[in-house]
Amino acid sequence: MTDIVTKLTDFSKRFNADLEKCFPTINGTENRAVEAMKYSVMNGGKRLRSYLLCECAALFGVGYETAFPAAASLEMLHSYSLIHDDLPAMDNDDLRRGKPTCHKQFDEATAILAGDGLLTYAFSYLSEAQIIRPEIRLTLVQMLSDAAGAFGGMVSGQTLDLYAGDIEVTSDSEAEKIISRLEEMKTGRLLRYACEAGAVLGKAPLDMRQIIVGYSRKIGQAFQIADDILDREGDQQIVGKTLHKDDSQNKFTFVSFYGIETARQKARQLVKEAIEQIAVFGDHAENLQNLAHYIIERNH
Repeated sequence: MTDIVTKLTDFSKRFNADLEKCFPTINGTENRAVEAMKYSVMNGGKRLRSYLLCECAALFGVGYETAFPAAASLEMLHSYSLIHDDLPAMDNDDLRRGKPTCHKQFDEATAILAGDGLLTYAFSYLSEAQIIRPEIRLTLVQMLSDAAGAFGGMVSGQTLDLYAGDIEVTSDSEAEKIISRLEEMKTGRLLRYACEAGAVLGKAPLDMRQIIVGYSRKIGQAFQIADDILDREGDQQIVGKTLHKDDSQNKFTFVSFYGIETARQKARQLVKEAIEQIAVFGDHAENLQNLAHYIIERNH
């Protein structure tokens, strides 16, 4: 796993340097919202989604420079979701990536505005990326909207996450269906976008694009299960956020319903299937294969 960690670290350094340039200082009190946006988007993070997008694009001959605007806009949108997720009305968290959450570093009103700012800037930045052909930009904007939205996207997943604990479940199959749907939308939907966007940038044939989507859905679910396990077993100093919140908030997760070991086995099986899914790409998919293992072996 050391090799993929090194690759992620090297990618993050380059990506962060470029991402920071996207946030110029503006004059006046209104710069407070921009500073909160920048604080949140530059506040650490594995850059996993951005890396996935660039790696999938590379499978089809697209370089980092061309993929960057799509990766940057995705990171902006992801950071908006974290700001709002941490708010008192949602998960009410004080820590994110080992640092004060946006509403703790600034205030609640500024955090809401920063989230709104990042969400809108994500689409503005992507739509103006001249390095990407106009028709591909339009496709990516549509895809990102769907992935982030309330009709089967991330907002749907967040809603289900908030209220799934109130659902009366009568069978294991019903529980697994709800959990799988929650995990696919909440975390998996942006991971799917990252992979599929890379394929779209590379004008991948439909069959290859479907293979990439299949891989993304497997690792997306595995990622959320790994997060649920870390919430139960992780080291808070390493994870960088408040743990044991799933149980205290009566969250409906694979771990809460089936227990740690069954959840861990499920995640391992999903990773195995994900790796098999992209075997068609041979050695070109080595980084994506290693990343699938990393997703469930990580400690933060």
